[in-house]
Amino acid sequence: MSDKLIKIACLYENLMNTYGDSGDVKILKFLLKREDYDTKVDNISLGDKFNADNYAFVFFGGGQDFEQTVVAKDLPRHKETIEKYINAGNPMFCICGGYQLMGSYYKTNSGITIKGLDILPLHTIFKSDKRMIGDTHYMTEWGEVKTFEDHSGQTYFDDTNKLHPFGNMIEGYGNNPQDHVEGLRYRNFIDSYSHDPLLKNVNVANEIVQMIITRHQVRTGKETTPVKVGEKY
Repeated sequence: MSDKLIKIACLYENLMNTYGDSGDVKILKFLLKREDYDTKVDNISLGDKFNADNYAFVFFGGGQDFEQTVVAKDLPRHKETIEKYINAGNPMFCICGGYQLMGSYYKTNSGITIKGLDILPLHTIFKSDKRMIGDTHYMTEWGEVKTFEDHSGQTYFDDTNKLHPFGNMIEGYGNNPQDHVEGLRYRNFIDSYSHDPLLKNVNVANEIVQMIITRHQVRTGKETTPVKVGEKY
């Protein structure tokens, strides 16, 4: 394995990329190149084999209800490897639909319940009377974020002792209209409803880049310390 080649897994990009969420991966590739690293992005789709241990970073974008229904049927094959990867403190980033599928379920507008991986204690309910769309502005542990949201799914934490918000809202809706928080942070796993892409906010992108580099160094034997988990979490 090359010390300067970082492997990234992009889950179901052909189905879960409604708002061009893979732009986040392109930004990471650019920033990693600036740090003198090359990247290889594997797009993992329906029927593909996947072992998260082979990667320094895993990305999962958003999709519409139909695409989520299709992906939800294939995704359970990967639950064990994703859950192990997350709980070990490795970096993973999910947007919108990918966020929702990490929870126990997503109830659609038609009343159909899409079963998630149930890795994290959260659930999502589609509220047809409340489209959450527009600019968002929130504060994270890495500073402020300005981006864009467009969703009717409202996500709720089922265990607030385990899950913590990624950010506190200043403008916009975030997870839902009641809680005034955006996304979640669990160890080095981040979920968000932010598109545009989110990582145009370079303060956040740089922190994720450092997580990826540390994870890569552990994988290549250049670093023996596990990926650092945020002190707050």
